Parts: sequence; C-alpha cells; structure tokens
Amino acid sequence: MSDAFDYFRAYAVRALCKARSLPRGRMKHLQLVAGRIYNLLKKEAAYSPNTQHLEDFRAAQKLEASLDRRDHGPPAKGAFAPVRPGAEREAR
Repeated sequence: MSDAFDYFRAYAVRALCKARSLPRGRMKHLQLVAGRIYNLLKKEAAYSPNTQHLEDFRAAQKLEASLDRRDHGPPAKGAFAPVRPGAEREAR
C-alpha cells in the first residue's frame, strides 16, 4: 500500500458522508466512529508508511460492514429493540 494516505483519506470521506446522511442515533454515531478511525490512520500514514495500520483498518472495515448488515437486513437475534414494560404480556 504505497498510497496508504490516499486510501485512508478516501475511506474517511466516504464514511463521514455516509454518517451525515443517517438520522440521529446509534448507527450515525458508530459510522462517525469509523470515519474518525480512518482519519487517525490517515494522519499516521502521512508521517511514516508502515503495515501496522492494517489491523486497525480491518477493524474499521469490519465495523462498517456490521453497520451495513444491521441497516439493510432484518434485526438480528439479540439486536436492540425498544420494548415497553409489559409488552410481553400483551403479545400472549
């Protein structure tokens, strides 16, 4: 990855633009976190190119992929859902 700075910058811009389009909430916050990770990696890569950034990069990509799965698919088992107290009794 000779152009690590450029790659990380592109990922940061894409992640932050995606976060801006999301409504306020947990998903937007997590997408902003991914964008911040990419920005930090970009700054580190600007000073000294090395391969130690790859683990952090893969972790950020994994976070974004999990956000995409939550956003588009049905809620996974154990996913957070707002529940009123006593809602279980009403369903029975």
